[in-house]
Amino acid sequence: MTRALRTLVSGIVDHAALFPPAALSMPDAALAHAHALRSGDAWMLSRFVCPASRLREFSAHAAALMPGTFATSGYREQAHADPWRVSALVGDDLSADLDTIDAFNAHHAREENGLALIDAIEVKAPSASFIDGAMDAIPDDLFPFFEISLAGDCRGVIAALAGEEAGAKVRTGGVTPDAFPRAESLADFVLTCAQADVPFKATAGLHHPLRGSYALTYQPAAPCAPMFGFVGLFLGAALLRTRTISRDDLVRVLLETDAGAFAFRDEHASWRDASIDTAALARVRESFALTFGSCSFDDPRADLRRLGWLSTP
Repeated sequence: MTRALRTLVSGIVDHAALFPPAALSMPDAALAHAHALRSGDAWMLSRFVCPASRLREFSAHAAALMPGTFATSGYREQAHADPWRVSALVGDDLSADLDTIDAFNAHHAREENGLALIDAIEVKAPSASFIDGAMDAIPDDLFPFFEISLAGDCRGVIAALAGEEAGAKVRTGGVTPDAFPRAESLADFVLTCAQADVPFKATAGLHHPLRGSYALTYQPAAPCAPMFGFVGLFLGAALLRTRTISRDDLVRVLLETDAGAFAFRDEHASWRDASIDTAALARVRESFALTFGSCSFDDPRADLRRLGWLSTP
């Protein structure tokens, strides 16, 4: 694997196994995450995504799988392993969910309870004024992502995040065709975030590296629809952020279906004639285009292997 590709996809997947279309049970989701963390591709993982309302259930089923004092199950790692990182989805009662998160972090700071840490939260943001109030309530040790709708003009809501220790979240798909935004709307979101210096994460409909028509669920004979690719979105965002391409070019990157249009070398990554060096790509990934939520950890890496971009372990 080239350095540029590894830089692009390192720590890129927020593991959302509890959510559709996988919608695993809590025991299965926790076990799937434990297996992923022990795989040779664990460097692609970022956080496990869990609703704040289900944190007690998560704790009950995942604690024995987390790093900590050795357990008789034989599956727990020794305490020197890193704690599981978790992103909590906050509901309508922000104050109550923050209390639940604080209790979870206190409990899982102790080795005998399994080591885990919620260091990010995800909150739906209906307005700029909502963000102002929420930021006053959210403690400094939690990085909030505010989910912003693309149905209207998102510039005012993103502007409310400028200068804050916070990020924007965009929904890029779902389990029905109408859940996928237009490429132009997604490009406008990325451009607005870049102009406001606001980092972002994406979620839903990004299982695959390239744009294409894919099944919307894992059910037999499931309907198919065009989905965006995570390589297109994140490399395109990096090229836009460094002013290598325009907003209209980003639309074309998002709609790109030809794997041959992308190239990854040790020194740089490129889409057609637009290139970004690996050091600049690393800076963008660390500070701007952060992660995407995927219910599957298998789909992204399997497709990367089919393309010959990711080596077989």
